[in-house]
Amino acid sequence: MKITVLGLWHLGCVTAACCARHHDVIGLDFDEATIAKLNAGKTPVFEPGLDELLAAGLARKRLSFTTDPRIACADTDVLWVCYDTPVDEKDEPDVEFVLRNMRRALAHLSSGTPVLVSAQLPVGTCRKLEAEYPQLQFACVPENLRLGRAIEAFEKPDRIVLGIRNEAQKQLLEELFAPLNARLLFMRTESAEMVKHALNTFLALSISFINEIARLCEHVGADALEVSTGLKTDSRIGLRAYLRPGGPFAGGTLARDVVTLARLGAETGESLFIVPAIKQSNDQHRTWVFRKLQTRLADLRGKTVAVLGLVYTPGTDTLRRSAAVELCRDLLAAGANVKAFDPAIKLLPHDLGKVALTAELADAVAGADAAVICTEWPQFQQLNWAELVRRMKRPLVIDPNRFLENSLRHVAGVEHISVGQPRA
Repeated sequence: MKITVLGLWHLGCVTAACCARHHDVIGLDFDEATIAKLNAGKTPVFEPGLDELLAAGLARKRLSFTTDPRIACADTDVLWVCYDTPVDEKDEPDVEFVLRNMRRALAHLSSGTPVLVSAQLPVGTCRKLEAEYPQLQFACVPENLRLGRAIEAFEKPDRIVLGIRNEAQKQLLEELFAPLNARLLFMRTESAEMVKHALNTFLALSISFINEIARLCEHVGADALEVSTGLKTDSRIGLRAYLRPGGPFAGGTLARDVVTLARLGAETGESLFIVPAIKQSNDQHRTWVFRKLQTRLADLRGKTVAVLGLVYTPGTDTLRRSAAVELCRDLLAAGANVKAFDPAIKLLPHDLGKVALTAELADAVAGADAAVICTEWPQFQQLNWAELVRRMKRPLVIDPNRFLENSLRHVAGVEHISVGQPRA
């Protein structure tokens, strides 16, 4: 089978490289720098194992890349739309960016060609495209990747949701996904589109809910981690529920679908109360670290704060919508001195020019009034924290998710603060 993957950032690169194990794949993107990098065997975004998988596909000549839609779409069996939909600072998705680039490719497809849409687009998008391109067959396949574990998520899915318009589309999709040996859930197109919105919104709701419970726990002597264990061991909830107290959801992915559903409620005249409140709750929780620093350090002017970990999540190198970056901006605005360390980051955005980016974590904490654990890089747990704490001006560690709980448990004199811990 020949597959054309449109949009080559995280979702598209993972999809193209994984599919090239089993099919002939040509990747299409209209950014020349991205294609040049991919043809040289390097992905534009870091994901563990992805460069190696990409190189293997290129070496076997099962994978190639181009900016020319005529080449990419010639005689293809399926066009798979895999753009990572851009999100602005208000979590609003730039849908037109995706549709504009889709149209550049759709114009070159033969009549009857199936088009799979995995880009995160509002429910109803496939129906609109069907009206615009009646000669093509559209299906929705919501993406289910996880930054840092994307290859595993793609190749070993719990199930694959497939939104189709008619039974005739099943055969090709069954053939396409057969190598993954996954359970296929076929449903109507709009239902599949709504699954993605509803799933992300439910996960966002779970995170916001447990963090609100955790903040209450801090005042009444309860331990939020123990409370979350009590919830997840109830068979009606389950051990894999997103109910661990800690930091806010970030990165834009969950928030994008919360915003999309809230807008859909407004557009349809359906009054929603829970969905809009999710973002309000999370936005409030995003200030938890900053407020804890203010409480412990009082006036932040002239204080030195070490921000440890900058990327959105471990195993990536993206700063897009990172809570750590937002914290750095807030600290600078409050007059604090900020030092930062992240093993994947060598250069900071222009507006963080006043942040001192160190080559070693020990240099970041040296002389600091507080250290904040923002990204849970596994190597942080292997460090000698007794020695690191001695380098600090004040032994204060803000660790929202209790990531260093075991590492700091026996370190004398350290003040270790996490979300949902009862006050001493």
